[in-house]
Amino acid sequence: MKRRKVKSAKDILLSHDFLEEKKKNLKYVTREFQDFGYRLAIKLGDLAHKALYIKLAKSEDRRLLEEAVSFSMDYPKARNKGKIFMWKLKELKKEWDEKQKNNY
Repeated sequence: MKRRKVKSAKDILLSHDFLEEKKKNLKYVTREFQDFGYRLAIKLGDLAHKALYIKLAKSEDRRLLEEAVSFSMDYPKARNKGKIFMWKLKELKKEWDEKQKNNY
């Protein structure tokens, strides 16, 4: 019987170039808001709509985005976290607009 050589954790980690893979994924990210939008898409598991999250990161208030993503990440048994994120963002924007309206 032949013995299989057991790979150590170090050998496995060294055989895969994680930094090169990250650089390849972020090839066209040159601005901070692009990185933030990309990270939102990863957190929500919705890389198919990463352009939408980048646009939101550029145009919307960060506090609202962070609160909406926090809500959607904590939502139990969510099938589509992106949908929950968009719903919560809409609600937060509505509340924000009401506050601004009442202040003036």
